[in-house]
This record gives sequence, structure tokens and C-alpha cells, in this order.
Amino acid sequence: MAQPAPRRYSPASSYDRHLIFDNSRLHGSYFYSRAEATAPSRLETIDGKLPVASDHFFSPPNCLRLSWLSQTGGDWLAEVWVETWLGRDLSFSGDALSFWCYAEDEIPASCLPMIGFYIQGGPRSLPMQLTGIASDLPAKRWIRVKIPLQAFPNSTTGFDFSRIEKIVFTQGIDDGAPRAIYIDELKLTAASQDGASQPPGEVVAVAYDRHVDLSWPEVSDPAVEYYQIYRSRDGQDFSSIGIQSPHYNHYCDYVGPIRVKLFYKITAVNHDYLESRASVTVSATPRTLSDDELLSMVQEACFRYYWEKAHPNAGMALENFPGDENLVALGASGFGILALIVAVARGLVSRDAAVERFLQIIRFLENADRFHGAWPHYLDGRTGNVIPLFGQYDNGGDLVETAFMIQALLAARQFFNRDGGAEMQIRARITALWEAVEWDWYRRSPDGEFLYWHWSPDFGWHINHPLIGWNETLIAYLLAIASPTHPVPASMYYSGWASTSETAQRYRQTWGKTTHGYHYHNGNAYYGIPLAVGVGSGGPLFFTHYSFLGFDPRGKRDRYADYFENNRAIARINRAYCAANPGNYRGYSQDFWGLSASHDHSGYLAHEPSPRADNGTITPTAALASFPYTPDASMAALKHFYYDLGDKMWGIYGFCDAYNPTVNYVSNICMGLNQAPITVMIENYRSGLPWRLFMANPEITAMLERVGFVSETSAQD
Repeated sequence: MAQPAPRRYSPASSYDRHLIFDNSRLHGSYFYSRAEATAPSRLETIDGKLPVASDHFFSPPNCLRLSWLSQTGGDWLAEVWVETWLGRDLSFSGDALSFWCYAEDEIPASCLPMIGFYIQGGPRSLPMQLTGIASDLPAKRWIRVKIPLQAFPNSTTGFDFSRIEKIVFTQGIDDGAPRAIYIDELKLTAASQDGASQPPGEVVAVAYDRHVDLSWPEVSDPAVEYYQIYRSRDGQDFSSIGIQSPHYNHYCDYVGPIRVKLFYKITAVNHDYLESRASVTVSATPRTLSDDELLSMVQEACFRYYWEKAHPNAGMALENFPGDENLVALGASGFGILALIVAVARGLVSRDAAVERFLQIIRFLENADRFHGAWPHYLDGRTGNVIPLFGQYDNGGDLVETAFMIQALLAARQFFNRDGGAEMQIRARITALWEAVEWDWYRRSPDGEFLYWHWSPDFGWHINHPLIGWNETLIAYLLAIASPTHPVPASMYYSGWASTSETAQRYRQTWGKTTHGYHYHNGNAYYGIPLAVGVGSGGPLFFTHYSFLGFDPRGKRDRYADYFENNRAIARINRAYCAANPGNYRGYSQDFWGLSASHDHSGYLAHEPSPRADNGTITPTAALASFPYTPDASMAALKHFYYDLGDKMWGIYGFCDAYNPTVNYVSNICMGLNQAPITVMIENYRSGLPWRLFMANPEITAMLERVGFVSETSAQD
């Protein structure tokens, strides 16, 4: 297989290679900051962070406010951190530090703060006075400050400026006068920035209940720093309301309960902050949506992530965006395939376009690395080579991610059912991919009782992770038993997945930190809700989603539980825990609920209804992908997220990955694992299409009989 080509930076990645701060996603305090003062000096802070100001800004809708009093014997500092996200390549480009300043009253340059920076994993610069670098700051006018990096003290002692991780403003002279400045567009820039920019063409405005979605054709103009959005109520007097980076060709304007025609135009701003002429003006009028229309709106927005941000070569989902532009996630791509099926059924994309995308995905999968038929967790979208993101031992097959993909492919095999041509080809090639998975190899030995998650051609079974329920890995056992070419005995459902062996008990106790459910069966009640199966109070809600995007749990009972009812109990417990709010986190209620895995303020964590695994983070996919189990409670959560918190939680790809009001944090990425389950499980609630498609495969029908599932009707809310 060819070696990866050198990375080429698009305007999107170029934007990130300069950005330190442009806007805060939330009002109040800026999450990526730290601010403190030593008396008698003072510094305005909110919960130890810098305030966000919306009354002034250079690029809308807000900026940072730095308000201080410098006294003899005191000190203060304010750090602005480089915003991080999973897969961000911290590799800055530029030879100058640039930012815009505004003050209500004139401030002499000698009275401005000193400024310095920290290098990731390395030294910090000495603070530098701005006298001689910046001019006196005039009143009521934005001024750009541009500091050559080589001008910083001790900058010639080996600083790697590409690794800057935070900018520090600190007390200068102790003049004893209260001062305040507004800071915006804090970036690294090149000394010379050339090129005029052009506005986007063919802007389209589509109004919904509380927001207007603006879109335009993708632009690859390297001269564009960002797009500036203008709104008007009369088509004449426009105000700037926001900016959009070249990452995206969409902008979401959350307007609240407005029912008048709104007019929009967009300009392009180049690297020297020169603005182009405006695009053609477009208009749209927000309107009241029915519950059915609201569900369609959410499904479409979440699906858009997989359609627009698919890897250009693989056609598959990125782990997250923004993030590593070549990190293709196998399981998330499987979820995206199911979302694409829903999109075709709902008329969001044409069947012909979907067929073309599927052929692209299948071609990539056929040529990607496989290990006894199993794909790895992560693939390089350019080459199909394994990316061992979790360390050297992760350079082989991942059976669970493979199961998520096969679940989707089998549903697609039923959906693309037309005779002749491309759809017949899709079915045949999916069958070949399915039959090539050596599920029995991942049994580790011919008489092994468990399936194992990973195998490496270099390190064998070193990770040594058996698949033991209750968790998201059920689908691996079901498909392994169903395999027409490499099956495992149906008895492994009980010897492996639902095992009561000492090995299984230790496994559940180790990750669950409890004896509740460590024999697989639980039998306890939480908040008055009985739980038949599950460790502790049920775990994160993705346990009830990932294996059930295609596998229909309705009426499926084994010797332990009816799994639709069990999934519903886990969702109800999750909601009841959030309503009880034992951690006293801000916002939690019977409508603000949903604990699952997401990218929160401290990293990627699996949140669950337990004080040890709850830090105040609500993950929207948790409640919304539970629609089949708790339709009324999930709809109440959806409406609360959108109508009450939409200015914080809603974006161009639907709801944010995570929101934590307690620490004033909203996730800055969308994750492939979390957007598609919303689209797919809402569809399972509305029509049951993904469930019908997957369950229609004859191998699945035979598997149910071999395992011994007993069908029975489950009442739904």
C-alpha cells in the first residue's frame, strides 16, 4: 500500500494554525483562560477566568475584557490558552503575535499590560512591555497590535514558536489607575499577508423555528481569513452578528422566538482584515415547527456531519471535526452509513448520490488494512492504513468497531435492493466484506469462551480485552454467531457476553466499582425503577444505542431480560438521576438530562448516573438517541435543548457534543460517534426503518433462533 502523502493544509487547517482566540462560544467567562490578582492590585474575573464582552468586539459577536488596577506591591495575570480539541495539530505558523485592542478612555502605551507566552512542554518568555511596540491606545477606536516574535525577551534561546500554548497578560507599571481594554482576534500571523478575498456566491437561507441556516458553496480561497455575517430586519440597515472560519460553508444564526423576515449578506475578510464586497442579500422567515418537523430538523442537521465532513478519499466519517483531517473512525462511519440510509429515505439526499457515496466507502473498505477480516479502530483516510491511536499495541483488528460497521453494511444490503447496476454490485460487495470477517479467530482459541476485542499481527493478544456484557459490545456476539462463514457457537452468548464466570465477575467489578450486576443479572431498583441487567445503575447511555442502531430489541427476551424494556429502564434511570442531581450541578433537571460518552472539558469521558462518573456534563446524544425508549422524555429534552438552550447547544451539525453549565463549557467539536445515533434512533422511533432493514437479513433471523431469543410484544410509551 502506498505511503501517506505529505499533509496539505486546506484553508480550514490553515485557520487553526494561526488561531488563539476569535470568539467565545458562551457568554460570561471564557473557558480557555485563567485570571488572578494579588492584593492590593485587582483584576476583574468570573470564576477565576476572563470575562467575555459582547458590548464591544472587532469580530462579532464578542471579545475578551481585561479590566485591572495595578498597585505597588500587588500583581495580576490573565492567561489566554490555545483552544484544544481531539486531533488538533498544535503547530502554529507565523512570525508575529497580533491582536486588536479597544478602550473607552485613552491609555498611554506605558500603562498597558506586559505580555508573554508559554511554549508547550518548554519554557516561557519573559514578559515584555508594550512601550515602543504599541502606540498609545486612543479612546473608542479599535487598534491592531502586532508584535514580531523575535522581539520578545530571550526569544533567541531556542523557542519553538509553533508550540505556543498560552498568551499571558500581566501587571505593568503600578500607576494605581483603573484601566480596561477589550481584546479580540488574538492570533499568530505572517509578516506579510497578500491577496484580496471574494464573497461566497449563491448564499441560501433556510429558516426554522428558532434559527436560520445559511449555506454557500465550499470555497478554497487561501486569501480568506474568515467570513463575516450580517443580518437586517428591513433589508437596509445591517449589523454584523458573527464570523465563520473557512472550516465550514454553513452558519447557524440562532435568533430565538422571532417571527419576522430576516435579511442576510456575507462578506469575506482577508488576512489583513480587509473586507470584500457583500454577497447578494437573501432572506428567510422563522416559523413555528410541529413536533414532527422538529425531529426532521434535528435528523437532517446531525446527518449533515457525515455528508459534508466525510474524508474526500474514503467517503467515511472523521473521528471528530475540527480535528485530524485524515483520522477515519470505523465504528462512527458505520453509524454514518445508517444515517445516510435514513437521509435517502427522508429525501435529504438523492438515492443516486447515496449509491455513489456507498461505492466509494466500499471501495475504501475493500482496500483498507484488515486483520483476519477485522478492520482497525482508526484508518488513514488517504491510504487505508491502520492508525494505532491508542498506542503501539493498537495496530491490528478491532472486533467491536468492525461489528458496528458490519451492522450498518447489512442494513445497507437490504436497503439497496434494486435489480441490476450499482445496487446489485453494492449488495454483492457487502456480502463479501461480511463473509471475510473471521469472528472465530477472535475467539483466541478453538474452545475459547469469550470473543476478544483486539488482535495485532505484531503483538498478538497483548491487549487481552475479553468482550463481556453489559455494555456496547453485544452486537459483536450476535454477528459472530450469525456469520455464514466464520461463526462461533451460539453458546458463547452465555459463556461470553452474559457470562457468570469468575473472570466475568472480576471484569464487571473492575470497571463498574460495584457488585450490582456483576453476575450480569442486576435485579436492583434505582429511583424506584427496576433494572434486570446492567452494571451499577446501567452505565452510560451509549450502551443502549450502539448495538441497537440496527438490532431491534423490541420483544427480544433471553433468560435474563426483555431488552427493549431493559434499555428503557436504563434511560429512565439516567433521567431520574439527573433530575435528582446528587452532585448539585447547574441546570440538571428532568428536561436537562443525558449522561453518555462525550468530549467534555477534561477530555473524552464516559459519563453515567453515578457520582464517580458524573462531572456536570450533559451529552445530547444520550437523551436524543433514547427516543425509542423514552419518547416523551426525549422530546422534552430536545425542546429544552433547542428552545431554551439553543444559543449555546445548537449548531450547523445539530446539537453540540457536550455542555457543562457548571464550568461554562460547551464542546468545540462534533464527534462521529455521537451525531449519527441521534439521526438513526429518532428514525427507529418514527418509522423503525433501520431496525427493519437489519433484522430482515436471513442470517440474523437464524441467529435469533440459535441463541434462543423469545419474541414477545413490548408496550411502548
